[in-house]
Amino acid sequence: MIKIKTLMKLLPFLLMGVIVLNSCEGDLDDLGSQLVEGADGADQAYSIIAYNINNNDVIQSDASKLDSVRIGNFEEDVFGSQKVSYLTQLRLDTYNPDFGKNPVIDSVVLTLKPRYATDSLTTNTTEDYIYPDGSVAAKKVVTTYPVSKYGRTKNGKDKLVVNIKVNEVTDFMGGASDSLSSNKAFAIGSEIGSKSFNGTINSVVITKDSDGTELVNNAVSLRIPLDKPFFQDKIIAKQGNQVLKDAASFIRYFKGISISVDEPKGYLFSMAPNDAGIVIYYKNDVTATDGTVTRTKAQTTLNLGSGNTHFSSIIFNRPTDYTTAMGLAVKAKDLDKPEVPQFSVTAADKLYMQGMGGSSIGLRIPAGTILSLKKLYKENKVGIVSAKLRLFNDDTTWKNSYRKPSSLIVRQNNETGFLPDMTELASAGYSLIKTANLSTENASYDIGITASLKKIIEDETYDVTKGKDFIVNVGSYLSDASTGLLLGQAYNDRAYNPYRIVLKGTDINNLGNAGEKILNTSKVAQLRIIYTKK
Repeated sequence: MIKIKTLMKLLPFLLMGVIVLNSCEGDLDDLGSQLVEGADGADQAYSIIAYNINNNDVIQSDASKLDSVRIGNFEEDVFGSQKVSYLTQLRLDTYNPDFGKNPVIDSVVLTLKPRYATDSLTTNTTEDYIYPDGSVAAKKVVTTYPVSKYGRTKNGKDKLVVNIKVNEVTDFMGGASDSLSSNKAFAIGSEIGSKSFNGTINSVVITKDSDGTELVNNAVSLRIPLDKPFFQDKIIAKQGNQVLKDAASFIRYFKGISISVDEPKGYLFSMAPNDAGIVIYYKNDVTATDGTVTRTKAQTTLNLGSGNTHFSSIIFNRPTDYTTAMGLAVKAKDLDKPEVPQFSVTAADKLYMQGMGGSSIGLRIPAGTILSLKKLYKENKVGIVSAKLRLFNDDTTWKNSYRKPSSLIVRQNNETGFLPDMTELASAGYSLIKTANLSTENASYDIGITASLKKIIEDETYDVTKGKDFIVNVGSYLSDASTGLLLGQAYNDRAYNPYRIVLKGTDINNLGNAGEKILNTSKVAQLRIIYTKK
């Protein structure tokens, strides 16, 4: 029979095996508590210093950061209003084009492909439809999907209807590889199109009754009519002109378009920028060998996809409580100054986090806590089984039905790579963030930092006079489409992530106790550790 003393020595190794099998940070609170209960170990919470980080409402938002883009106008009481417009260059599909003789535009259509719920659709079929071009007897099938939105989607009991505007950009937008910040101002010219939008998009298929051949097959999209006279003068009438003969000339002549929404209290929707395009439908004269002249259909395309400069313009209008909190926050530009290894912070009882250039937060494990844990490790031979930073929704401030962030981006101060946990424990199925109760006001987040903290505690050269800061942002990491592997700390969706939340921070009425042990039931920003003797 194994002696109790021997079993206790084996306990840390048994527990670590269980952790790996349970994705390292699974349900370790309950599991760890059961394993250390009655043993020489602990499941302990420590207070930490939590603070806000002011990003000055600016983020890089050019083509290199925009795997997706947001468009819309959204306002709520805590973070204020946020207007997001999408600007892009456009290029001809063929340069020095020949539009034929007497070309006249029939219509111009901008096609956008917002993201939508594929499992929620309605279908409307018109059996006795008459196709207008030639009065052809046909069948029309329209399938409608709701667009995925963040914000206010109803006006009372009715769907909220917003007005999408398309304007000409009158400033040269530069090269596709140029770095652009979200507060960059480009001059916007006249409106060249608009559409009333009820939040749904559709596909349209029209087939002939006579033989079933397709007359129209429009994929799921949002089609916005654009101004015919503008494009007749801007494109068609310039046939043979130098401005249409090469890309460099064209993007300096027709500099781009802006897509925006008027209504201030609506929502944000997303789309893939490279899926957008403009088609110009026109007719020209075609002369047969017998001299007969026929008006013939033709079309040309303006490409809005990759290779063009893309830009997300993000404008905020903040309420007083938020700006007051940011006045006390750490400035993002001061976070990683090498000459300031331990920058000064002001602890906050409310932590504001928002994507798209909004505020971030910092979580500092105080020097005293690190010193006491190093002492436990050295003198009492404890082994850290689990370490996490735990955060709670501030249910007095953030008590609405808006979807809460489901993922967070985390790095250590003065470091640009992933946390050690993310690299060393990846093969064990490690998950950086564990969430609970996101659909309620009791939402919480656990950030797994076991390997990160163990390195600090077990490193005899670590300067114990310093604490340890973790910088946290709303967002998700991006992965390689073919391998599924994360691309890197700098590759994420912060530039177009619309989510925001207010979390409970430090108990500022007891700052003298920062870093001290607290009750496991305390709902403040905290370090949660499970450890046992080796």
